[in-house]
Amino acid sequence: MRLDLRVVELHLTEPLRISRSVMTSRDAVELAVRHGGLSGHGEVVASFYLGLPTEEVLRHGRALDLSRYPDPETALIELQRLEAPFKELPPGVLAGVEAALLDLVGKRAGAPVHQLLGLLGTPAAATARTIAIVDPGSAAAQAARLALSGFRVLKVKAGSADPEDDLARVRAVREGAPDAELLLDPNGAWTVAESLALVPRFAELGVTAIEQPTAPGHPEWLAEVAGCSELPVIADEDAVSSEDAIRLAGRVHGINIKLAKCGGVSAALRICAALHGSGTDVMLGCLTASSLGIAPAVHLVDRARWVDLDGHLLLRHDPWRGIGGHDGVVRAADRAGLGVHPAEVSGGEHSDAEANA
Repeated sequence: MRLDLRVVELHLTEPLRISRSVMTSRDAVELAVRHGGLSGHGEVVASFYLGLPTEEVLRHGRALDLSRYPDPETALIELQRLEAPFKELPPGVLAGVEAALLDLVGKRAGAPVHQLLGLLGTPAAATARTIAIVDPGSAAAQAARLALSGFRVLKVKAGSADPEDDLARVRAVREGAPDAELLLDPNGAWTVAESLALVPRFAELGVTAIEQPTAPGHPEWLAEVAGCSELPVIADEDAVSSEDAIRLAGRVHGINIKLAKCGGVSAALRICAALHGSGTDVMLGCLTASSLGIAPAVHLVDRARWVDLDGHLLLRHDPWRGIGGHDGVVRAADRAGLGVHPAEVSGGEHSDAEANA
């Protein structure tokens, strides 16, 4: 087996402004595991917040020698056991490599990934669609357009310098999409006191859950808010690793599982198992990525109470296809492997690298 790497720049349709940053584009490293005339594909997106720049992704990819394994099935088993060299990989890279191996193993077996994971039905779920920190007029127009397209769940970013601006944005979204379920995400912008004061006001506007209201690094703050909140409180930035998620089980209402944070499909399933019966539900989230990067999580949507897999929908051009979402519903394909395929025009490519040929 060999692992090929290719860097693609993903451009957003419009800037994504959240409480701590503004993003207009990001690099994605496409992974291709080749064996016996077939290829399995995965994606790792560079993330400053997660400490994973493009150069670091490439360094780990080039150092990973898959030729030591006789077949992808053996490599996948070793990865799932976190044997060397996989245990040295950053979670985001580990998730991308696992996705490529799952894709290849599924293609060799003639089965989609969700069947490899024991699910016979085809997973599908309504996904939230993010509305960034924008002025109320823009928020209302976006909400109305998304509702008309079929979106039933909208996630509104918060964390403006003045909370009244956030309230105005949510009020505008509610007016633009009166029947939509609303989630709120301040990305850790508030103190405990601010959270306790603001949550009831957002609840009055129809918000049904709030994600990471308090600053990360103090999970006890998040647990304090969750213990007093009339809305479900979901941990995100305070639940980066599997260990973080497990420590918060029973202390918050939800954990946002992102494969790039926790280390991939197998790690996500371990978190789901650990949360079972704890009173803490699962949200499946994502980074901004192509359909290739989002696809592994789509095969897990049956495990989640909340689904927020819209990263590919934020792109000006998605270089992969196969999971839908433009009508508000993401669907795993019944094709073998991850079920995604390249778009006719890849676009955005700015460099190529190969490792372990």
